[in-house]
Amino acid sequence: MASSSTAEAPDTSYVKMDKESDATLIGKHCQLEYCNQLDFLPFFCQSCKKTFCLDHRTEDSHKCANKGAWAERKRQAQLSRTSAGEGKRMRDFVSQKPCAATDCKTTVGTSLVPGVHCSSCNRDYCLKHRLKEEHDCKNKIPIGARPSQFNDAVSQTQSALAKLKAWGLAKREAAGRALPKPKPSSAAARLVATNTLKKSAKGDAKVPPEKRVYLYVEAEAETTTAKNYKGEFFYSKDWVIGRVLDAAAKSLQVENVNNQSSEERDKLRVFHVEGGRVLEFNEKVGSALVSGNTIVLLRGIGPPPDLIEM
Repeated sequence: MASSSTAEAPDTSYVKMDKESDATLIGKHCQLEYCNQLDFLPFFCQSCKKTFCLDHRTEDSHKCANKGAWAERKRQAQLSRTSAGEGKRMRDFVSQKPCAATDCKTTVGTSLVPGVHCSSCNRDYCLKHRLKEEHDCKNKIPIGARPSQFNDAVSQTQSALAKLKAWGLAKREAAGRALPKPKPSSAAARLVATNTLKKSAKGDAKVPPEKRVYLYVEAEAETTTAKNYKGEFFYSKDWVIGRVLDAAAKSLQVENVNNQSSEERDKLRVFHVEGGRVLEFNEKVGSALVSGNTIVLLRGIGPPPDLIEM
């Protein structure tokens, strides 16, 4: 006879038969010879698979013919259960070697000095020389890299940075007619200017005060139909630059056809005066700007350069 299932494996060889899961269970006779008592709450022996009353439910009391079978099955189940660390290999043995720093005789790879691996130059160092500045990492060719490849990568990086700098200067010169000078740079002057800006800035009243970024916003005079081509506004630090551009263009009455024209000469871009760069449309205001900064809406200056193409 099959026993009723339980939520957890019992810790005894016998289990109480559940009449709630078996509607036909209205009592069983004890199967011990000479007992045969009718028990409405019988017990099922998991070793000999028979039913017994309360007095004879244990293996010893009914002299189980298959005594210990339940315990053996439980032991085998525990042995077959995977352990917490099974399938995981311990750390490979690290061979002992001297520290890769020049004139250092410390042996790394031991239990006391495990060593620190530098991913830049691909060498192992002791704790004293683990920092890049301590083992002159920038002047070492990584192990496994060809010197020509390493030098080419360095020269390409320097070339890209030089091109980016030249691009920024060219754009600033081309847009010089519209770029204002940065606001006062001293901390005290910036604080006073920002406090004054907060009193006069306009924006969406739904933006919480703690999330507001206060900015000076300007546009090229020839691109706006408003009497004043500059203003003081606040925006949410969670907004992206593209949303700020739309709001600023609307406030200063600047024609915005970014979503209608694919020609770069027609598109508006946001230039950050203090940062000296064109901001990407998907940049967050909170990461690119701070209160007191100045942004300018410029048309036709093109997107920021792609260093990969350079």
